[in-house]
Amino acid sequence: MHELGIAEALLETICREAVRQGEVRVHKAVVKIGELAGVDGDALRFAFEAIVRGTEFEQLELEIEACPLRGRCADCGREFAVHDYDLHCPQCGSERGEFTGGDELDLAYLEVEEHATSGVATESTQ
Repeated sequence: MHELGIAEALLETICREAVRQGEVRVHKAVVKIGELAGVDGDALRFAFEAIVRGTEFEQLELEIEACPLRGRCADCGREFAVHDYDLHCPQCGSERGEFTGGDELDLAYLEVEEHATSGVATESTQ
């Protein structure tokens, strides 16, 4: 199951970013997975939950956004949704289409909460 390796790489990236940002707590990680990426979202979620169990990231929510197949006609330039891998252009009927989306596998963003660096409250005066 290559999803385990992807989950491990994802967690490493999240850890590096949390350290880079300073004292933050990561609440949510959003991953975009394209239809052509060859990644099973349920298997990725299962693997991720298994590797974060018992760690500081156990409460981290993993959100997966599916990215549909997209294409562009080489003749007229129209962009369109691709269904059943059919690249026929809905505008001009050309068969000379190419995929332009659907192969994504990206950590889109993280939602974090900043921790105060000290327990001392400060007041501003004017």
